[in-house]
Amino acid sequence: MENKPKTEKQNRNPLLEMLEGDQLTDLLMEILEGSFDGILVTDKEGKVLYANESYERVAEIKWCDMEGKYMKDLINPVWMPNSVVYIVAEKKKTVSLRQIVKSGRHIIVTGRPIFDEDGEIKIIVVNARDITEIYLLTEELQRSRQLGELYRDRMSDFSSIDESEHPIIAVSKAMRNVLNVARKVADFQTTVLILGESGVGKEEVARFIHKHSARKDKPFITINCGAIPDNLLESELFGYEKGAFTGAMQSGKTGLLEAADGGTVFLDEIGETPLDFQVKLLRFLETKEVRKVGSVQSRNVDVRVLAATNRDLGAMIREGTFREDLFFRLNVVQIEVPPLRERKEDILPLAVFFLNRFNKTYGQQKMMTYEVEQEMEQEEWKGNVRELKNIVENMVIISDNDYLQVEDLPWVTGQRKREGTDEGDVQLAAARELTLAEATEELEKAMLQRHLNEGKTTREIADALGVNQSTVVRKIQKYQLKADAEAHREE
Repeated sequence: MENKPKTEKQNRNPLLEMLEGDQLTDLLMEILEGSFDGILVTDKEGKVLYANESYERVAEIKWCDMEGKYMKDLINPVWMPNSVVYIVAEKKKTVSLRQIVKSGRHIIVTGRPIFDEDGEIKIIVVNARDITEIYLLTEELQRSRQLGELYRDRMSDFSSIDESEHPIIAVSKAMRNVLNVARKVADFQTTVLILGESGVGKEEVARFIHKHSARKDKPFITINCGAIPDNLLESELFGYEKGAFTGAMQSGKTGLLEAADGGTVFLDEIGETPLDFQVKLLRFLETKEVRKVGSVQSRNVDVRVLAATNRDLGAMIREGTFREDLFFRLNVVQIEVPPLRERKEDILPLAVFFLNRFNKTYGQQKMMTYEVEQEMEQEEWKGNVRELKNIVENMVIISDNDYLQVEDLPWVTGQRKREGTDEGDVQLAAARELTLAEATEELEKAMLQRHLNEGKTTREIADALGVNQSTVVRKIQKYQLKADAEAHREE
């Protein structure tokens, strides 16, 4: 038998020379039907000659609706206004189009002409592929790029804030309203009572008032009333003469109120002061006279007083633990600073501000990803701005990533407990970077609650903790640990 010369295609594909006749036909049909992409074949006039099952699936046209028909019969103004077949027939070259099928999926169709020996189109082969997933991914990428640009713009808006001036970040309407009131009262010498949860920035509002007042070049002294033992409050604020009491400095001491002469005194945690001291503070507010402990002489001082608390002073007045006349004297103007969860627009700017600060402090150049930003905006921030500041510092120090990831957030890694035992609550308090007085409060509450849960009386609790019974009763009332706390009290 004479050997025929191999064609170019047979040289390229040894599989073809192994088969012939019906075997080759069957194999080619199996290949066409096995293709995941849709394949459609028409003549040069657009008459449908063949379509595999994948084409039915991708183009969403059944074979029975195509068989023996022309593509012009299948054109639909909604989902197929034109057919790639006729564009290929006109231009006599390969053409690709993107189409949307009946279900709304996106497909890409590529028509390629096959020419005969005379250079005329013999058939047109159309390949159809579902690109819905690719199209959606492209749209998602575009959205991500837009969000990234928005994120970078928002980052740059807050990256140049001068942190040396104790700035207050106020993007939210609620916080802008707070600053509007603070600015209005700044030039008046009246007392201001600043309310709000722990960590919301009450001291920063007090600094803002002082900074915008005529006293801005004079001292601003913060006095944490909860951090000073009750028996030392008077001597710390009013000062004392030499030899006024055991352990007193021989030279005596100038009180903080006198040291702030001409400026502003910020009495933080005013709700923690004992009743006997409240009487003396009220007298000072009325007369502006300071009398040192152990002295018979008084001295006038020009001091503006701002006070703050996270306690419910109204409830304390009803309980008899805070003087109503002192409350009215302090509460000439009241400013309530909202918690961070009620001013979510401030979360990202604050986070960026703290990130820049700690990058500078620790020599880092870390940035937050958009996912971290979203997670932060969804967090409740029970510790408010103080907690946010601590979390950002934690990530700058701990994370190995230049771009901070969601996995770097302490509540994702498990470094911070959301709920739990008394021990967990104390750990949470520490994670919020509380002041010494606030951390002491957390520990006091945990210890007292544990003893109350054991059914001990206030006398037994006092013996166990080594304090007076009256101190235990006052602390239980202060922290409102149990509604029936008085049932444990022994007269």
